Amino acid sequence: MAAAGGYFVTRARAPASGATAVTDSVALADSAVGRCRASSGDAQMDCYDAFLVPVVASHGVRTAMGALHVLGTRDDQVRADGHVYAHAIGIAAGRAGRADVGRAFADCNEIFQSGCYHGVIQAYFEDVRAVDTATANRLCSAFRSPTADQWLRFQCVHGMGHGLMMVYDHDLPRALTGCDLLSEGWDRESCYGGAFMENVVNATQPHHAAHALHSHAAAHTHGAAPAFKALDPNDLQYPCSIVGQRYLVACYNMQTSVMLYFTHGDMAAAARSCLGAPQPLEPVCFQGLGREVSAYARQDHHEAIRMCSLASAEYQPWCHVGVVKNFIDLTAKPEDGIAYCRVVTGSANRRKCYEAVGEQIATLRNNPTERAAACGPVAADYRDACRYGARLTSVPPH
Repeated sequence: MAAAGGYFVTRARAPASGATAVTDSVALADSAVGRCRASSGDAQMDCYDAFLVPVVASHGVRTAMGALHVLGTRDDQVRADGHVYAHAIGIAAGRAGRADVGRAFADCNEIFQSGCYHGVIQAYFEDVRAVDTATANRLCSAFRSPTADQWLRFQCVHGMGHGLMMVYDHDLPRALTGCDLLSEGWDRESCYGGAFMENVVNATQPHHAAHALHSHAAAHTHGAAPAFKALDPNDLQYPCSIVGQRYLVACYNMQTSVMLYFTHGDMAAAARSCLGAPQPLEPVCFQGLGREVSAYARQDHHEAIRMCSLASAEYQPWCHVGVVKNFIDLTAKPEDGIAYCRVVTGSANRRKCYEAVGEQIATLRNNPTERAAACGPVAADYRDACRYGARLTSVPPH
């Protein structure tokens, strides 16, 4: 546990606390399915939002997240959209405990790519009119020490990117400039990723409760329609095609969401569009494609492998990197990534897959002994790739 900048932060990973909370989560999920199953599309999302968000006040964050977890097992579409629902729960939690961001963080967990944490940070920014250097660097300072939880550090600074977008009324260039105030490059890059993600999600799902914060933030800024055009159906490289060089890695990591939105989920077309990225950024684009593959395949290993095969052989390893990192992002469990790599075909693909598992382990585990143990279940022929990704050795795998 650590305290900094007035925020007391601890770590909690259980979806719910105690048998009563688990029982409540199951019962609430059953009730939500009964109410919302007959709807579809936006109407269904609104229905689940209207059900889940009030649970934060009535039963607590952990019970709400537990209900979302159960819903994800019963409704494939909720599972696919779970990150956005988790954002909405986190925003409600952050609003309820705005004076104690750390307490709200402690009640969240990592399911659905840690969206609850991101929502808490978004809510923190709700009443912020502008962000200066001191404010930007204070919020996540508890996680900057060598022994701090790097996973939560990422969730905090990534959430800051989402929050800055809302502070500045979804003016992406201005939000990115806010991320530039962060003193460390790792934090800036993570913040950029949150801003680009918010740009895409707000443009493609603007009705969702997780973005109702936008109207509050706009009231604190200029109040007019956003000056920045979020997406361009005539340019599948936009906004990457117009932002500065230092933002391009974060941008292209999210750009496949834009490509798939405008091609109506055509994975092969998105793979072809990635070849339109600047050559050094093509691997980044294909890694982003892998993240999308994970969601489109509903975490089915063999379907994910089939979708990655739509990329050229040169870039398939990067697609698998995106898939496996997303698998681990969903649960914060390295073993979920290892299970995927075991069924990936081709030595180059499998080696890159295990290296990506190691990179995730390096974020999840500070202690080298724990990192080594997490790589332990990897087959001996590929364990060096995991260890290299986990920064246990400087010798690249071959």
